[in-house]
Amino acid sequence: MSELRGDYKSVWNSLSGSKEAAYLVVSGYTDENKFHADAEDTMEILGETVGIRPTDVFLEIGCGVGRVGRVLSPFVKEWIGCDVSNNMLRLAGRRLLGLPNTRLQEVSGYDLQPVADASVDVVYTTVVFMHLEEWDRYNYILEAMRVLKPGGRFYCDNVDLASEAGWAVFEESRRFMATARPSQISKCSTQPEIETFLKRAGFVDVKVAGRLNFWVYGWGQKPAA
Repeated sequence: MSELRGDYKSVWNSLSGSKEAAYLVVSGYTDENKFHADAEDTMEILGETVGIRPTDVFLEIGCGVGRVGRVLSPFVKEWIGCDVSNNMLRLAGRRLLGLPNTRLQEVSGYDLQPVADASVDVVYTTVVFMHLEEWDRYNYILEAMRVLKPGGRFYCDNVDLASEAGWAVFEESRRFMATARPSQISKCSTQPEIETFLKRAGFVDVKVAGRLNFWVYGWGQKPAA
């Protein structure tokens, strides 16, 4: 692939030219039942970390084809899906047909413009940080702080480098020749990285945990006014 890793819009538009291609690059499979089951699993994690309330406005960074939004939106006031790829958003729009409290927003890949300051209750991102450079992960955390209302909540996750399964992902990526690495190749995180990013961005009540000897996830709260 000729695109640079950091040229997220070009990379992800090129990977999502068809429904099948988009599904495969998002999840590795195209089975709708598994899509639904995995989205329910994400909802369970969000419920256990940041909570899900019927009065909440939720925003997802990197919503892809709307896998989570389809399942989550009936339980919240509004769900906003942000993605860098207009191809992904087109497919997400089809998946979200009939759900009037959903909204899709194309973004640059580096921020959440034009989402307004202090306008949402929860920002989350799942299975996205692995495709971003570390600086851009932190930029999105700063943007989450900006768009959250006082007291709003944030959640993120990535593959845990310190776990056995995470190390296997690292080794698999390392074996590519430098000139042959796919632009979307996975890069892991660590618990100290996630904790540092959240605290440096100004989040409080920060918590970081591992899951299934594979994932690290972190969450925190924007200080109340």
